[in-house]
Amino acid sequence: MQRSAEKQRKTAETEITVMWNLDGSGVGQLDTGVGFFDHMLDQIARHGLMDLSVRARGDLHIDAHHTVEDVGIAMGQAFRQAIGDRAGIQRYGHAYVPLDEALARVVVDISNRPFLHWEVNFPSQKIGDFDAELFREWFYAFAINAGVSMHVDLLRGSNSHHIAECCFKALARALRAACAIDPQRGGATPSTKGTLSA
Repeated sequence: MQRSAEKQRKTAETEITVMWNLDGSGVGQLDTGVGFFDHMLDQIARHGLMDLSVRARGDLHIDAHHTVEDVGIAMGQAFRQAIGDRAGIQRYGHAYVPLDEALARVVVDISNRPFLHWEVNFPSQKIGDFDAELFREWFYAFAINAGVSMHVDLLRGSNSHHIAECCFKALARALRAACAIDPQRGGATPSTKGTLSA
């Protein structure tokens, strides 16, 4: 059975639809109205081998903050629904991803204990027209709504585009590892509590 979910979020600021298949083939259909953000979300699909569709309409005449944050919320909710009761999964995942001079590490625990540690500094405040500070807003919104404990660390880097892309690629690889079914577990929940859904 494929693990997939669709989530819609509508407020006075944004209207968002997310469809996420954790057992896909890496197909991304991204249309948020923010080009560089679409490019980053595509990394999750391609490098996580997940099918991800995100369509967002937001108040971009103000700035991209509401759109980026609300996409994180909706994606987190879709992920939480798709992963289900977390039975049989590896639960933990990590990845180191380089891109030229940049190197990022992301470690995740699909624990239903949401947390974000963010140790990433961007040399420039803008990447094209995109505010680099919004990346932390997205990672936080996603982690909290997905029920994932996440540590994101930039180990080195001087190019803001490379830094952002490393972080998203590393997240994709870490999620892919953590979502994988562990054949030795026999469908058991990977927790001494016996549950990861409460």
